[in-house]
Amino acid sequence: MKKVFFAVLVALAATSLNAKTPKTKATPTRSKPVFTVVKENKITSIKDQNRSGTCWDYATMSFIESEILRKSGKTYNLSEMFIASKNYMDRAVKTVRMHGDVSFAQGGSFDDPIYVIKQHGIVPEEAMALPGTMTGDSLANFGEFFSVMSPYVSAVATSKAKKLSPAWKNGLQGILDSYLGKCPENFTYEGKSYTPQSFAESLGLDWDDYITFTSYTHHPWYSKFAVEVQDNWRWAQSYNVPIEDLTRIIDNAIMNGYTVGWGGDVTEDGFTRKGLGIAIDAKKVRSMAGTDADRWFKLSQDEKKHRYDSLGVNVPELVPTQALRQEAYDNWETTDDHGMHIFGIAKDQNGKEYYMVKNSWGKYGDYKGIWYMTKAYVALKTMDFMVTRMPFLQISCRRLASPSNSRIRE
Repeated sequence: MKKVFFAVLVALAATSLNAKTPKTKATPTRSKPVFTVVKENKITSIKDQNRSGTCWDYATMSFIESEILRKSGKTYNLSEMFIASKNYMDRAVKTVRMHGDVSFAQGGSFDDPIYVIKQHGIVPEEAMALPGTMTGDSLANFGEFFSVMSPYVSAVATSKAKKLSPAWKNGLQGILDSYLGKCPENFTYEGKSYTPQSFAESLGLDWDDYITFTSYTHHPWYSKFAVEVQDNWRWAQSYNVPIEDLTRIIDNAIMNGYTVGWGGDVTEDGFTRKGLGIAIDAKKVRSMAGTDADRWFKLSQDEKKHRYDSLGVNVPELVPTQALRQEAYDNWETTDDHGMHIFGIAKDQNGKEYYMVKNSWGKYGDYKGIWYMTKAYVALKTMDFMVTRMPFLQISCRRLASPSNSRIRE
């Protein structure tokens, strides 16, 4: 019954609710993208994670800030370093409990900030030391920080002692406080006194209202499983849906005023530092260039990149399939290396649709911190994504389980 109910919910989530797409005026085809916004939802300001592996943190905080904007119209700047401090302590505890068999690293997942907020609360940015200030920097820089902390956690996790004392946690807390600043127990914000827990409650969000989706064939459809990547160290579970549902669910969220936390692979040649994410079909590019395979593979990465850039929006793309997604995951071509925040949809001059994505690399690239990723790129390179459990998902199973829906009957 749970499987049937979830299949129904996914079917609804992937169905547009009368969202209308504005017409795009025809423009001459050019290689440089000319974007027309289809739908754009509110986001807060662009931030810069700098030299810290905290994309998961910045992306989720941005997603939450947009949730607050959507529900209340209020703008907040929430503290990523509060989340990082609490999360790294939690991860260290898990690593020690597993005697080092769980990795201790800078990365994380979308579920980490949600868990931290539910357990510890959250604070505004101004309630803690600003990123980087504890080490004399203007932005976060975790180089020295993790050079100190990682060996410390490893030493405890692999200790030969028959019994650990509680002192190691005090030592780790000292490292966290020294590099990130102390997490406040009480603070004042806009004239009111809060604890992190009461501040989280004041934001007006239901922290159980967020779910994640993925799409891989080695687990049953419409079931939940923990995506097998190192930074999913809490073993948080995502709903597993076919590839065609990935972009349908994202589209439905965006067109109905919601945003999406996105995690996936940005190591591909098609993910450029100029602000584009395109699922380049290298074989077709090679064919268009009249270059034989032997010569093509001898080209440097810069030469290939120049060829891709010269084609711009006219570069041929791979057609996303479930088999391609799975193969790239299984052979390590798709990696879990970055988190960002999808907030809109746009079209280029050829009519191709892209997701508008807020990054956390500062106002970088041609679009000042915004990336445009094609739907093909997202379909192929998504590891998982977080969306709000929309109100219409609360409809009863009995009402939805109609004989006309073949997916539900399966």
